[in-house]
Amino acid sequence: MSTACPRTLARQAGRLRFVTATPANVAQGSGTYVGIATLRRALEELGAEVELVAAPPGPAGTWRRLWFNWRLRRLPAGEDATIVGFDLDGLFLPRRKGRSIAALKGVRAEEARWERGWTRMALSLEAWLEAWRARRADAVVVTSRYAAAAVGRRYGVAPERIRVVPELIDLAAWQELLARAPRRAHTRPTLLCVAHLYPRKDVATLLEAMAGLEANAELRIVGTGPERRRLERRTRRLGLTERVRFLGHIPRQALAREYRSADIFCLPSRQEGFGIVLLEAMAAGLPIVAARAAAIPEVVAEPEGGILFPPGDAAALRQVLVELLGDAARRQELAAAGLRRVRRYDAARVAGEFLAALED
Repeated sequence: MSTACPRTLARQAGRLRFVTATPANVAQGSGTYVGIATLRRALEELGAEVELVAAPPGPAGTWRRLWFNWRLRRLPAGEDATIVGFDLDGLFLPRRKGRSIAALKGVRAEEARWERGWTRMALSLEAWLEAWRARRADAVVVTSRYAAAAVGRRYGVAPERIRVVPELIDLAAWQELLARAPRRAHTRPTLLCVAHLYPRKDVATLLEAMAGLEANAELRIVGTGPERRRLERRTRRLGLTERVRFLGHIPRQALAREYRSADIFCLPSRQEGFGIVLLEAMAAGLPIVAARAAAIPEVVAEPEGGILFPPGDAAALRQVLVELLGDAARRQELAAAGLRRVRRYDAARVAGEFLAALED
């Protein structure tokens, strides 16, 4: 990658045209929306000119996304603007003078493996289109080495055309938000999980681990999705209704309060292209317990940055939680390591890496 300073790269980049159909809210857009919005702000603060071409507000879905992209065929030419299409977006745009970049926030083909029913069908269709888009782009930017390998294996993109630029977090803004969030009073240890409730997030394994946890711990789950009712039924069957709270989607200030009030952050997901929530947990000074799956080991540097367990293994997860709940010093060590590590993902630094990737 280029060694020029980020502000120089921002001037050299010319105009960037971000194209995305991801809903502009956390409830529907999840970590993808957070990543795109944070990247855009960070690039503009470096002096880059970023034009956002986004879908109008409305319900998320594959057909809405395809309609948005089909209508972009008539998008006015942008001189020599570099087109940055997120995921499959931009697939119908005609070739112009500027470069075309496919920025994959996830790999749909990998996500589809863990889903079922309509969700799997929709993701499989999007994966086919995403592969077509990636093969036609001048370069493909992904968020992890895991994602880079998946794009090469599943989409047939040559390694030399793939760039790895991690997700990012606006540390100053996030820590200011945390500082304004009062800790919620509680009398028992609190575990926090933040995830869209899809099968691939595997919150069911976390519930199974909670069922055998002798400690009087509480689990608070932030997020919504097609698995919520199934997980609520399992919670009742396991006799956990007094110890598990499903909070749904909550405003960002309330989310900061949940991070501030927790003792341990847990992400049992079997598939993550990166995992922005891991950065949020690190910035909040929380020890992390997560599945050793997909890109998670790249983000959580075991053993100093967090504790990883075999994906889907409720007994192993339970044992990790028992040990960590009983060891305050170890929790503090992990929290301190996370606070040091998350600085590597600060928005200004990663935005510079993104610009350098466009230069290659």
